Amino acid sequence: MLTIDNRTARRLWLHANLLGKTPTGHLDLMDIIRRLGFVQIDTIRNVTRAHHHILWSRNNNYREKLLWPLLPRDRLLFEHFTHDASLLPMEFYPMWQRQFRRLGEKVGRHEWYQSGLAKSAIKEIRARIATEGALSTHAFDTKIEGAREMWARPPHKKALDQMWYAGDLATCHRENFVKFYDLGERIFPTCDALDDAEQLDWLGSAAIARLGFATPGEIQRFWGASDAVETRKWLTGQQHLQQVSVQSADGGYSTALAVPDLEDRIKAAQSITSRLRILNPFDPAIRDRNRLARLFGFEYRNEMFVPEAKRIWGYYVYPLLEGDRFVGRIEIKARRETGQMTVHRFWPESTVRWHNARKDKLEAELARFARLAGLQQIIWQCTPP
Repeated sequence: MLTIDNRTARRLWLHANLLGKTPTGHLDLMDIIRRLGFVQIDTIRNVTRAHHHILWSRNNNYREKLLWPLLPRDRLLFEHFTHDASLLPMEFYPMWQRQFRRLGEKVGRHEWYQSGLAKSAIKEIRARIATEGALSTHAFDTKIEGAREMWARPPHKKALDQMWYAGDLATCHRENFVKFYDLGERIFPTCDALDDAEQLDWLGSAAIARLGFATPGEIQRFWGASDAVETRKWLTGQQHLQQVSVQSADGGYSTALAVPDLEDRIKAAQSITSRLRILNPFDPAIRDRNRLARLFGFEYRNEMFVPEAKRIWGYYVYPLLEGDRFVGRIEIKARRETGQMTVHRFWPESTVRWHNARKDKLEAELARFARLAGLQQIIWQCTPP
């Protein structure tokens, strides 16, 4: 069994996430998205929205205006749900039919969707979109029923969501991040039908190819388009995958499955950029918190929806990656109306010494990040490292 030391495992994972090289050079946006598999999108614009930050982290020549035309104008992407709302290459659409079915059926089983009101709302909304063209949720005016809880939705939004999950509706475009829905048949291409086993095989193979090495659970969670039983059944037929022993940050070892060309990947991942990067909380390299802690010894959690009094760190805290290790975290926010980026708090990792060279790297990354958001001034409201 091939044994992978911890440093090599970290570098393999960073290279798999396109974070192993300096983020410069020619920008091929679709190549980045294809190689990542998908890009999670998020509404919060703290400095820049998550999808912009994730892509910029792979190539600093990326700009905010470059992404969304790929959805309505070029039809190179479609929007749907992996572990969260995401953009996927349109060529993945034939292999995504099971996810439309799974999520459409899952949402449709909820009590509200079985009511006559739901069926009437779905029929009415579909008829309006068929006649009027793409509409946003603002085109409808039903009100929230019952208590106004955090995740409560008005009836029309529930109906739109159900049809969107099922693929009956698709995201046509977004305006100021507001989603516009159109009939799926107007957005999605016609394609040859693949049976469920073919789709599952593609999803599993594509997941392990992007992970490099992984547990069955990590393969399953990559797309979020299969359950544990389906994934393990698929794995029984993958004799070409090899078992490897991977060293964790704490020195222990665990077994994982790996792609056949892993040794070639190890050779290609020997070198790594020394660039210090500010990563987004939704970055795919840190999305699986258990894998992150196991490989890097870096404990991280997203506290945006945690009550302030219960937060350990802060509202929107960015991990700091230097080379192949995490060296700290930082809380920053943009004030676009004044052209300022404010640094609220900074936490170095306890085992990392912040010498002048490392401080200079952080200042340089802050300046690059500010330019992405069109900001001219960086203000420290806490003590710099």
